[in-house]
Amino acid sequence: MSDKETKDVFGRGEDNTAYAQYFSGQSYLNILNTKGMFIGNVTFEPGCRNNWHIHQADKGGGQVLLCTTGRGWYQEWEKPARQLNPGDVVYIPAGVKHWHGAAKDSWFSHLAVEIPGENGSNQWLEPVTDEEYQKLS
Repeated sequence: MSDKETKDVFGRGEDNTAYAQYFSGQSYLNILNTKGMFIGNVTFEPGCRNNWHIHQADKGGGQVLLCTTGRGWYQEWEKPARQLNPGDVVYIPAGVKHWHGAAKDSWFSHLAVEIPGENGSNQWLEPVTDEEYQKLS
């Protein structure tokens, strides 16, 4: 792996042990801000992705992904996957089932910005199957 694939202006951070149970593969988390809104730099090793999940909120809420390095994927339930590259922005409204992660052959990092909402929480669901993931190029 080259320095270009793994270096990120926001830093890779530590092993993402707190959320490891919701990921297939190794991820890293560098928490950048917790005041007002949560912002974390999430880095995925090649092939790593998180489980299907939903950002819940009674009002407001959701998440924005700001893609910074590498190549990855984002997919909403029952919709085609979208390839992600540096500079891409993904807005995920509250209540939308989705997953995101790295491409098979690339490291991938994004800033995860949690949009403040009333009674916000994350609902972690089933893993993305290897069969689903392997269909992506």
